[in-house]
Amino acid sequence: MIEFYDVKSRAKVSLGEADVSKVTYESTTKAGAVQVRYALRGNYDGRKLTKFVSKDTWDSLNVATA
Repeated sequence: MIEFYDVKSRAKVSLGEADVSKVTYESTTKAGAVQVRYALRGNYDGRKLTKFVSKDTWDSLNVATA
């Protein structure tokens, strides 16, 4: 179970690994370097939830990559 925070209901929500996918967000800094952020995306009551995690946590999870 992976815990997310649902902003609309203002409560923590636990989702199974079947409802979660891994994503990366890349952005370019002013200096031209590429910054990569690792996140987990989940669906709960028709809403998409996002949780940012470390690279180690992202690599250790056995879920599908979106």
